[in-house]
Amino acid sequence: MRIIPSIRSLLFALIVLAISAASFAQIGISINIAPPALPVYEQPPLPAQGYMWTPGYWAYSDGDYYWVPGTWVMAPQVGFLWTPGYWGWGNGGYAFNEGYWGPHVGFYGGINYGYGYTGEGYQGGRWDNGQFAYNRSVNNVNVTNIHNTYNTTVINNTTVNRVSYNGGSGGITTRPSAQEQTAAREKHIAPVAAQTQHAQAARANPQQRVSVNQGKPAVAATPKPGAFNDRAAVPAKEAGAPYKPAVNRAAAQPPSNTPVPHPGNSVPKPGTAEPASHNDAPRPPSAPEKASAPRPENTPHTAQNAPRPESTPENAPHQEAAPRPETASRPQNAPHPETAARPETEPHAQSQPHPEAAPRAEAHPESAPKPEKEAAPEERRPQ
Repeated sequence: MRIIPSIRSLLFALIVLAISAASFAQIGISINIAPPALPVYEQPPLPAQGYMWTPGYWAYSDGDYYWVPGTWVMAPQVGFLWTPGYWGWGNGGYAFNEGYWGPHVGFYGGINYGYGYTGEGYQGGRWDNGQFAYNRSVNNVNVTNIHNTYNTTVINNTTVNRVSYNGGSGGITTRPSAQEQTAAREKHIAPVAAQTQHAQAARANPQQRVSVNQGKPAVAATPKPGAFNDRAAVPAKEAGAPYKPAVNRAAAQPPSNTPVPHPGNSVPKPGTAEPASHNDAPRPPSAPEKASAPRPENTPHTAQNAPRPESTPENAPHQEAAPRPETASRPQNAPHPETAARPETEPHAQSQPHPEAAPRAEAHPESAPKPEKEAAPEERRPQ
């Protein structure tokens, strides 16, 4: 009975080892938009002995890529080296492969991060008797303060470009070597707490997002994790490639703008339609104010002279067709100012040689719509 628990413990240990070996595979969500190119920036100076360089990279969150600055980090264990993370294409999308610490540098997508990370292995330094020695040819090291250094020229056999992902359209086609596959199965240590906090600070900084910095982050590298405001922090010199926003971010402005000219063009039409509806005539609306200004001055004369045409009873049939004067009751319209010219003979009517004709006018006021005009002749009788 005791054998079974021991077997279970052994299986559990094997599973834990297998999980630890595979825990640094692709993580997170799959993105169908390739990450931007790596920006161009200078390496801050080495802050102190024991720090190792970890290159910057593009991370993804909340629908946008953001830049995690490169920085110097203390190695968690003597003899361990840093394998950078990288973006890789698979299963119809891009997924990020988390970086890790281990005794050997494994596969990081063939990405040329610079400063010793040329796409394969690491030429920026090596462990020597428990201390890390820095290669001055690729690292910004002050030899006055750091004495454990050497100088070896690094020959880069890979194509130098700023592509930040492996596989997919336009990605790097490098595949892991047998040595790198062996390194992937070794004991690993996840990013230390300082690295995790460093990435979180970059995520919370809007200036680090590619939609804001257009691939040229304001903070491209820091002397220590999280030191975004340090004087030794450096900005990007330029973007690795022209930034092209994702297609799904394009704003649909044309549809919102196209209806604008239509109401603008239709505005004058209802404006002209309204005066036409009041006047029932197309011409008066063209200058309603100008026409109404002088006409009220003439309309009083026509109102005063309205009974005077009564002196010509022979024209009574014409007065019976006085529905037109009814429309004339609107002094604003004055539909027939030309007929008003007939009262030019009114100077003869003003003399009114025959006031007896005035009673005859009383026979017609019934058809006239306005008794006010008839009141004028009645007041003249007492005179």
